[in-house]
Amino acid sequence: MKARLSLYLSAVVWLAILVGIGCSKAPTDAQIASDIQNKLNTDSGLQGKQLIVQADKGSVTLSGQVDNDAQRDAAARYASSETGVKQVVNNLQVAPPPPPPVEAQAPPPEQPKPAPSVKHHRKVSKDQDDSANAPAEVAQAAPAPAPAPAPAAPAPPPPPPPPQKVTIPSGTTFAVRLVDAIDSETATQGQTFHATLNSPLAVDGATAIPTGYSVEGHVVTVQSAGKFAGQSLLVLQLDRISASGSTYNIQTDQYKKQGSSRGKNTVEKVGAGAGIGAIIGAIAGGGKGAAIGAAAGGGLGAGAQAVTHSQQIKLPSETVLNFTLQAALTVIPTTQGPNAGRQTLNTQQ
Repeated sequence: MKARLSLYLSAVVWLAILVGIGCSKAPTDAQIASDIQNKLNTDSGLQGKQLIVQADKGSVTLSGQVDNDAQRDAAARYASSETGVKQVVNNLQVAPPPPPPVEAQAPPPEQPKPAPSVKHHRKVSKDQDDSANAPAEVAQAAPAPAPAPAPAAPAPPPPPPPPQKVTIPSGTTFAVRLVDAIDSETATQGQTFHATLNSPLAVDGATAIPTGYSVEGHVVTVQSAGKFAGQSLLVLQLDRISASGSTYNIQTDQYKKQGSSRGKNTVEKVGAGAGIGAIIGAIAGGGKGAAIGAAAGGGLGAGAQAVTHSQQIKLPSETVLNFTLQAALTVIPTTQGPNAGRQTLNTQQ
């Protein structure tokens, strides 16, 4: 009886050691660099930029060039949020703004040239004054008057002044209402979704873009909950907004939602079931009995989790989501919504 009890305790100790070793495995530097690079490539403001990520024993170095400080800070946040990162060295450079265009000056108008004077010569006949032997006189005609200059054309009216622009500051919070439904079970990474502005964007209390205009975003990360383990995850980000015939690219924070999961409990149940089955089999006689016990215990754990699988994330149409601008947005303000000027049907007749 003591021998069987000792065998039981030894099996439990070895099982706990194996589970601890499997859970304490840290990610490698290559995995950390690859995960951060994937996050940078899915950000709408950082796509297409030559950004280099290097990882060495938990220290991550970012290098390359971005457009503004907001993009530089966003890249650092992506790196610091990665599991296993201890330090972030941000060597990203902000590109200088392009020089303003030089306007070409029109040449001065050409002045009309005066008409050349015409001289007329008249010869005097020798028969008129032959006795005096006078020399021939040459008469010079008066120059013809120059033509009057044509009246100048009236100057065209000056062009209307360009519309005054306003800048919506970074940190402004606003809400959008989904047009497309999003489901973590069917959505894909990079998928585009559409929404409408549910709260106006304002500057110092004055409305710059009213509600109702179209907003477009994409799915940054999606993870469907597994049948036996795993946790559903959905990360969204807005890319652009269209108002009064103009489209503006925007940079926002990310909307993140994580579904409830029993994934860790699943591993513990399946592992514990297999371990207990092996112990029962060993007590029953070892060898073949242990293998039969492990299979039976594992089956019991899997069957229990199949009934309590994880929850998917479903965002139906008309769902309201909140976002915050991560960079200032310069727009041409408008006070009319997208439905202004449209005729409405009178249903009260």
